[in-house]
Amino acid sequence: MKTTVIFVLLGALAGIAVASLVVPPALSWYTAPGGLPKGAQIQALVEIPEVIRYSTSRLIRGQMIGAGIGAVVGLALGIMVGRSGRRRTSLPPPPPPPTRTGG
Repeated sequence: MKTTVIFVLLGALAGIAVASLVVPPALSWYTAPGGLPKGAQIQALVEIPEVIRYSTSRLIRGQMIGAGIGAVVGLALGIMVGRSGRRRTSLPPPPPPPTRTGG
């Protein structure tokens, strides 16, 4: 049980780390305007607090999703490692039956 919990927590942390690396470039790609000729400037008025709220909420949501996926993968690995550990430990062989000597 302890091993499985450790794997779940490590998987969640790994998922958060991967999401922290993947989500920001995905956000910038998703929000970048397409179809503009080279050198064209975008004319837009932006509310900075709204942009910050949007981007941080998307980053945190991505990290939560990454943590969930990592935890599920860690759970599967923990169960597999736990089961293989139990199979390796076998019971000692039973003692030999008593022998009958003349009598």
